[in-house]
Amino acid sequence: MARARLSDVAAAAGVSTATVSLVLNDRVERISPETQERVRRAASDVGYTPNTVARGLRTQRTRTIGLISDTIATTPFAGRMLAGAQDVAREHGYLLFLVNTEGDRAVEEQAIRALVGQQVDAMIYAAMWHRVVDVPAGLPAGTVFLDCRPADGGFPAVVPDDREGGVAAVRELVAAGHRRIAYVDVDEDDPPVASRLRHEGYLQVLAEAGITPDPALHVRAETSAAGGRAAVGHLLDLPADHRPTGIFCFNDRMAVGAYVAAHRRGLDVPRDVSIVGYDDQQLVAGEQDPPLTTVALPHAEMGRWATEVALGVREPPRGSTYLMPCPIVRRDSVGPPPAAAPTPAGDGPGTTPRPAS
Repeated sequence: MARARLSDVAAAAGVSTATVSLVLNDRVERISPETQERVRRAASDVGYTPNTVARGLRTQRTRTIGLISDTIATTPFAGRMLAGAQDVAREHGYLLFLVNTEGDRAVEEQAIRALVGQQVDAMIYAAMWHRVVDVPAGLPAGTVFLDCRPADGGFPAVVPDDREGGVAAVRELVAAGHRRIAYVDVDEDDPPVASRLRHEGYLQVLAEAGITPDPALHVRAETSAAGGRAAVGHLLDLPADHRPTGIFCFNDRMAVGAYVAAHRRGLDVPRDVSIVGYDDQQLVAGEQDPPLTTVALPHAEMGRWATEVALGVREPPRGSTYLMPCPIVRRDSVGPPPAAAPTPAGDGPGTTPRPAS
């Protein structure tokens, strides 16, 4: 089927092609409302859509945004960033081009060249988790970094405020009356930035509450349900006067393992032990029994912020990086500490966590 042309709209509306062009480009100062309505109805009737390539040549705008990410599109954890970015693009009449590189530098370089060659109006460089990155060669000025920040600055960026997120999580436990509070951290050779920041928040709240940190209550394990189960199993095997009554987990998956470790010992959440996660992961946090109190990663809000800054509809902060608040999501996994903690049984074989250094 042949593409409808401007002349087809003009014939259907009974006006000149110049009038059609003015109406469809919203330059209608001298055109009556009746004629405007007739032209737009005729365009709809004949199925006319603007030639965006030709319009781009005239206006030097393509109404497109390029978004380069590592693994966001292929994981269930950060897809809300893309949803937030897509919503803003749609609201402002832009098309979002997504390239998922799986962390391959060669693919990333090729994607940058291709998007620059397509003359996208804005560029976003995104990561699945909060980290510091080297700026890839070829990124245009004004590129916005999403869920990551450039090592040497120079670009606007948005990341979660993980330090304050850790503060919110531990304050929830302190407010419920807990004094023996553990932090179940991630065990990696190169820990993510969020690990350090959340730990700093943990220590800040302990200091505020006059609680001396116990190194035995800061343990590391693999960032999974199995890792959380092993780490919390180790904590619950401590002598009764050292065993935590409140546990803050690096993420919701580790918190799921914490539930398992508690239940295997016949302990009830939150009657015997309170647990707080991090992420507010869909289909995980709210589905536990009881539902998990956690800290939300504001993925959708970060996606919106980055796209608004990239399009110039929001001013970036005076500093190069904006810390997006991470709110506490209260559910049912936090209660007051037990009057007397029961002596737990063993957990059987499993991955052995290590104390944090």
